[in-house]
Amino acid sequence: MDQPSRKVSVPDWYPGWAREMANLYFAANTCVFVLHGNVNDLYHCRVTTKGKTVDQFCGLTDFLSLQIFGAWDLVTSYDMGQGIQAQAGADQQRHRDMMAILATNIGSPTTWTRSPDDVLTNYQRMIQRNLLEDSPADRKRIAFLFPYAQFLVPAAAQSSIANTQASHLVRFLSWAQNPYIKRVNMAICLITETLNDLNKRLVEDPHVATIDIPLPSDSTRRVFIETSFDMEDSESADAESENQQNSKGMSVASITQVSNGLNLVNLNVAMSRSKLSGKSVDVREFRRLKKDLIERQCHDLVTFLEPTHTLDMVVGHTAAKDRLKLDAKWIVEGQLDSAPMGYLICGPVGTGKTFISECYAGSIGIPCLVLKNFRSKYVGETEGNLEKVLSTLRSLGPVVVIIDEADAALGNRESGGDSGTSNRVFSMIASQMGNTRFRGKIIWMLLTSRPELLPIDLKRQGRAEVHIPLFYPKEESELKTMFAIMGKKNKVVMADDAIPDVSIDRELSGADIESIVLGAKREMMAENRTMLTRADMQLALDSFIPSAQGMEKQLQELVAVLECTDRRFLTAQWREELSLPNGRAVLQKKVAAIQEYLGRD
Repeated sequence: MDQPSRKVSVPDWYPGWAREMANLYFAANTCVFVLHGNVNDLYHCRVTTKGKTVDQFCGLTDFLSLQIFGAWDLVTSYDMGQGIQAQAGADQQRHRDMMAILATNIGSPTTWTRSPDDVLTNYQRMIQRNLLEDSPADRKRIAFLFPYAQFLVPAAAQSSIANTQASHLVRFLSWAQNPYIKRVNMAICLITETLNDLNKRLVEDPHVATIDIPLPSDSTRRVFIETSFDMEDSESADAESENQQNSKGMSVASITQVSNGLNLVNLNVAMSRSKLSGKSVDVREFRRLKKDLIERQCHDLVTFLEPTHTLDMVVGHTAAKDRLKLDAKWIVEGQLDSAPMGYLICGPVGTGKTFISECYAGSIGIPCLVLKNFRSKYVGETEGNLEKVLSTLRSLGPVVVIIDEADAALGNRESGGDSGTSNRVFSMIASQMGNTRFRGKIIWMLLTSRPELLPIDLKRQGRAEVHIPLFYPKEESELKTMFAIMGKKNKVVMADDAIPDVSIDRELSGADIESIVLGAKREMMAENRTMLTRADMQLALDSFIPSAQGMEKQLQELVAVLECTDRRFLTAQWREELSLPNGRAVLQKKVAAIQEYLGRD
């Protein structure tokens, strides 16, 4: 069989994923593509009409049919909802030509069925007929598009896959492996939002190419804003303060910068809603909308924060704050090579692990995402959820990612009776954490009271490489400062002498101190007063009984000391104990003894 020429010039304005797809196809090594990721968005293209080139945006099916396969004889799409559709855009003559080709091969449109078995069988006949054409000039250039491909070849264990689904899988694999299809101008594109929703055997077949469509880049978002909205922009607008922008509205460059992490559909929603109240885009309203849209875009798997506090608000932990402040300074200055990939923040409960992480993000001035429970009881959905989150993180950076209770959330290499889900989740997280392309752009903050339960793979250098232990306040001045800050946090007006003397032997955590302040506030409110007195605070302090889990807290403090990667993060007491002969071994024996006492491994 003669092989037609595939030499073609790929336009410079093509997005990266489209160029990758074109290069793979022109290499004649594959004809089956799986497009996944940001597949339900708008895509930038350039169209020349009457000698003038203009920027336009269209859906994925239109982009494929009008741009990548714009000169092909037939582009057809199929999904179980709409059946077979000829994709020719607004070109009526091309649409008529495509319908004629389809009618010749599979009959009149009135006889077309939406049954996947029948459609794939008809496509198979069409492919065979095209391959058997004697003259290369008579062979049609055909592209088959399959939106919502996860319903044709869904993820499932081999033992549980239905016969019909198995036949679909075999059909696609046979097309992918067919050397004759690779030699002619035919392409099969399966489209799915989440790669894990597709059958693993298809995705991992060496004859199938998987193309990740990322969220739009800064340049794409800027062109979209300039094309879709009538806005004025200037270099001076970029230098305006946030307060000035709040009154005058945001510039194009400002919107481009603050809209990172949004796809174009959501950006259009945010722009349209933000401009409802006037002619300009308000920065505060836009950020509020962005928060809501990103959480929806991630299927409510994350909480999006824009921290208002900085590390100056953190009480104590002097060495840890100094390290975090220096790292934040370098990231702000663009010295990303000096930034760590991530941090492990550990210590007993109530020591402020979440607060110091959010303050770190606030010191850099970047968004903060708190990863929520992304696990699901359905096969493949957990991995799919995580894939959506990671895709957003890659486009949102720089961003701080907080994973609370990391020892429970991230899994490990052991399957643990969950069909390998924990293993796959662990691999996805570890791979992303170790990707040095995102150093200083995705900053991981793993928070846990039990760092010894985290897999060592996540704690090694190049991932969560800086281990910072946090401890309860060890000085009376720290305790008093924390009482004052908790009063401000809970909007309590305190008398000048309201804070009593507190013994450091009580080992109060930040959560304990807040509970005492709230107890004193109750005493104040019960007497219809508006100022909290020393007597209120003393009564609440004397009445407070801390948690009885003393051995648990002792264990958490010991393992935090053993995890520490810099002696300067430790208190003087712990530095002294570690400096003793066999100091670390002694602490490890204490940990083992407490674990045995508590009945743990």
